[in-house]
Amino acid sequence: MNTDPAAARTLEDPDTPFAVVDVHKTLRNIERLTARAGQLGVTLRPHVKTAKSLDVAALLHDKAPCPVTVSTLAEAEAFADGGYTDITYAVGIDPHKLPRVVALLRRGITLRVLLDSTEQATSVAAAAREAGIAVPTQIEIDCDGHRGGIKPDAPGLPAIGRVLHDADCLDGVLTHAGESYFAYSAEEQRLAARNERDTAVAAAERLRAAGLHVHTVSVGSTPTAHAAEDLTGVTELRAGNYVFFDLVMAGLGVCQIDDLALSVVVTVIGHRPEYGWIVTDGGWMAMSRDRGTAAQKTDQGYGLVLDLAGNPVPGLVMSAASQEHGTLTARDGATLPDLPIGTRLRILPNHACATAAQHHGYHVIDSTRPAPGAPVVQAVWPRISGW
Repeated sequence: MNTDPAAARTLEDPDTPFAVVDVHKTLRNIERLTARAGQLGVTLRPHVKTAKSLDVAALLHDKAPCPVTVSTLAEAEAFADGGYTDITYAVGIDPHKLPRVVALLRRGITLRVLLDSTEQATSVAAAAREAGIAVPTQIEIDCDGHRGGIKPDAPGLPAIGRVLHDADCLDGVLTHAGESYFAYSAEEQRLAARNERDTAVAAAERLRAAGLHVHTVSVGSTPTAHAAEDLTGVTELRAGNYVFFDLVMAGLGVCQIDDLALSVVVTVIGHRPEYGWIVTDGGWMAMSRDRGTAAQKTDQGYGLVLDLAGNPVPGLVMSAASQEHGTLTARDGATLPDLPIGTRLRILPNHACATAAQHHGYHVIDSTRPAPGAPVVQAVWPRISGW
């Protein structure tokens, strides 16, 4: 049996479990948001944290490096090596990591960092002065209480801006509407997008009123990026999950099930008819522990089941998982299908970012190029890992 992933001919060849990306659906998803950003009149700065792949990123802008957002310095370094020169590191900066930031800046990479405190700003300013190089910095603004950031009306905001300004490091403001992942209607998503914009613009105007120059006003999440109707005052839009989409996004109505570009191939390894179970070799190590659809109207368990060609298996869901075992069960009155040992299936994930992170790379197929038998592997694309 051929166990070399790079030599796989079809989805029947590699050992399971492994991740699959449909390049046609990925391109379609990319084109949709690219067109929307153009209509809104803002720069699209894709977040590469979902795919963490230079090959996927090459689809974003016709193979030419474009502005990107990263979630780790390992991503920043890999994308810099790949020719990307305009990068935002959208996680609050740990002062201990500033030497790596400075090293990238010395290479001619525009690498922006993010912070939300005077302490961080002081560390950035000190590092910039010591290195003799500006460290472009954005202040994270809290628009919905989801995670980090400072409120736009917080007393300390101008002081943070002043520390950065005086070191020639202030670039702008950035916010992320993380609570939009719990906006269950189109109207709620529009309101989240409006609040995200208003919060970021208000913070920028407050800094400007204090005599500080604000170049960048950055907003974005996958739900709000698709729901935004007016981004006046915003300079750029960020999103990442949209390249693959997932069951959480489908459950919010941001996309359809057919838009999901990432899946995981697993193999049937057992049956427990007394419990109504089909057992596979794909547990939470292959799918992740993310149960993001559990809070939605339709709980998709650990993922929906497709046959190897990508057709849904009616009523079959991955309802439970241990480390290396997945449990498939029928629901909604469906009949448990007869799937012999060795049958290969594809599982659509709840959270594309978390599931992709379980794998070293992607076996790439193109659903517009059907072939007799199992889908043909067009390429194998590696992922970036580590921090």
